[in-house]
Amino acid sequence: MNGKFIAFEGCEGAGKSTQMRLLSEKLQERGVAHVVTREPGGGPISEAIRTIILDGKNAAMTDECEALLYAAARAQHLSEVILPALARGEWVLCDRYFFSTLAYQGYGRGLPLSFLKQINAFAAERCMPDCTLFLDIPPARAFERKHGRDENDRIETAGEAFHRRVYEGYRALLAEYPQMVAVDCSGTKYETSARIAALLQQKGWLA
Repeated sequence: MNGKFIAFEGCEGAGKSTQMRLLSEKLQERGVAHVVTREPGGGPISEAIRTIILDGKNAAMTDECEALLYAAARAQHLSEVILPALARGEWVLCDRYFFSTLAYQGYGRGLPLSFLKQINAFAAERCMPDCTLFLDIPPARAFERKHGRDENDRIETAGEAFHRRVYEGYRALLAEYPQMVAVDCSGTKYETSARIAALLQQKGWLA
């Protein structure tokens, strides 16, 4: 079986980690080799960049610096983790990828989408996900689920208006990019997992 690259997107607390774990369990049951990874992160260098980005003490970080750090972490992650796994014929389940940058730094922070696409060209031109699953739940509801914001996370504490813009950004991206699919996650985690499995079965990727 050829490897598949599936990215999970959504607002903070949407349940990406949970849904990745449940899909990973399904793949393991079927004997499908795969890796579970995240952005920013996935390897030592990218994880170090993640620490800098999310550290609540780095409040003085400019939006441009933030975007460039994400792009740098993505380039390293792609070369170190994603491309090698796909070359081995494995699936890659990734918590966030390119569309996070457009939603968060573009629609959320207000940086030009053209600038963000330019600095992410290394990743976008070499490897885009075969499918991007947007876990569709408004940010207020998502934060309720996770019992509030992490006060030490610079992104989570960016404010309600910021997270609303991010969510609306994702909705706009859905209309622009057909490889991005919205998944209703208003029900239980198992209902959401079943919807994801059904989507992958329709594509002929999951038996």
